[in-house]
Amino acid sequence: QVRLLESGGALVQAGGSLRLSCKASGMITSVFNPNNWGWYRQAPGKQRELVASVATPRDTNYADSVQGRFTISRDNARKMVYLQMNSQKPEDTAVYYCNTVQQSLPWGQGTQVTVPG
Repeated sequence: QVRLLESGGALVQAGGSLRLSCKASGMITSVFNPNNWGWYRQAPGKQRELVASVATPRDTNYADSVQGRFTISRDNARKMVYLQMNSQKPEDTAVYYCNTVQQSLPWGQGTQVTVPG
């Protein structure tokens, strides 16, 4: 059974940095590798949104709100997806999740990121 395990969230001051990790537990490499993976976030009272995606190291996409501040990466051998978040803002406060861009897997519990205003 595949489970998405997000970690790395914390309370961070504005301007600070965090690195989030996501492990696709129980997924075999041949299934992990072809997928385009994304990081999503859901702020209180708002819908879940895709903030970054990575198909290959040279094929990444970002929401305008995080462009230039966040960097998504992946480690196929470890079946991991990462999100480096720099220059954080209060509006980055949300629960962060990973999934394929098709949202084809059951959602994990997410990891809370809080940036006080």
